[in-house]
Amino acid sequence: MLLIRCPYCEEDLPEAEFAYAGEAHIARPADPMALSDEEWRDYLFIRSNPRGTHFERWRHIHGCGRFFNAVRDTVSDKFRMTYKAGLPRPDLSAAKEAAE
Repeated sequence: MLLIRCPYCEEDLPEAEFAYAGEAHIARPADPMALSDEEWRDYLFIRSNPRGTHFERWRHIHGCGRFFNAVRDTVSDKFRMTYKAGLPRPDLSAAKEAAE
């Protein structure tokens, strides 16, 4: 069973408690009306989809109901960390250096 930590409830809970909500840290265009159809399509649908470390949004649907961000390895499906929505993307290189 995959466990995910809700940074608001501060509990590790089964994946069934949560819903995936897409890639994290996607900035909405300041003036959507100024975008071409192709640029709007890219904003809505084109995501990085990396192999390895990926920054994602999740929602604790069967708990506090809040959105939060997670760092997940897409190869192993392991969550490296979760953090509250609105916080900046964490610097993972500093965490890696500290672990070595």
